[in-house]
Amino acid sequence: MKKLLLFILIISSIYTFGIFAEGQNEISVRLKLATTTSTENTGLLDVLIPAFTASTGIDVDVIAVGTGKALALGENGDVDIIMVHARSREDAFITEGYGVNRRDLMHNDFVVLGPSSDPADIKSTGSAVEAFKKISKSKTDFVSRGDDSGTHTREKELWLSAGISPSGTWYKEAGQGMGAVITMTNDLEGYTLSDRGTFLSMKDKVDLVVVVEGDNNLFNPYGIIAVNPALHEHVNYEGSMRLISFLTSKEGQTIIGNFRKNGEQLFYPDVIK
Repeated sequence: MKKLLLFILIISSIYTFGIFAEGQNEISVRLKLATTTSTENTGLLDVLIPAFTASTGIDVDVIAVGTGKALALGENGDVDIIMVHARSREDAFITEGYGVNRRDLMHNDFVVLGPSSDPADIKSTGSAVEAFKKISKSKTDFVSRGDDSGTHTREKELWLSAGISPSGTWYKEAGQGMGAVITMTNDLEGYTLSDRGTFLSMKDKVDLVVVVEGDNNLFNPYGIIAVNPALHEHVNYEGSMRLISFLTSKEGQTIIGNFRKNGEQLFYPDVIK
């Protein structure tokens, strides 16, 4: 009987260890990426991530939120890597020790969207700051992301440059992602600030048009940053660096450059052009 119990105990231990080892291996080939709603809404990740997984065997769990939330997830060590578009906040993230090895990844630009009738008469300005001044003066509906995202950060910078603290019934803070805000703006026949990529991916679903573009203040670069393993030992730093390496490689940059919706390019690679 003692021999039988000993045998059962050994078998049980081996089985338990096997499950534990399998769990450890599963963790090592999974990666948590916090990124912006624009990279998800456009469909870019639907082609980038499968290509990375096919190349490396590493699965990626994508958490699509605003840039502010993505940075907070990185600060808390809740994700392994972040892909965002607010350079001043990215620099602060690294300076404060939360992230390492930031790389330029790609860019597009922001655009001011509005109805073709252009009730605030901003199309002729050619300047986002001047356009915001005219929208405020006319009290035409403006829908803000209001979600601490990279787009919201840029919008607040533009209002600051215009010397305006927007308020009143015409200024609506949605607290939503870019796709939802574009839909809301379309329904209100108002204005909003959008990244060009998300707009192009939805262009055939709304009546909005680009009314201001090409301003240097509307440049929109994206960066990718590994969460600092010295601060959060549990993060998958090796997997993060493999993702950074893939996305900045010729293969990853080619996928970004070739990605299109309705025949139009949504993002422009910054490493290999």
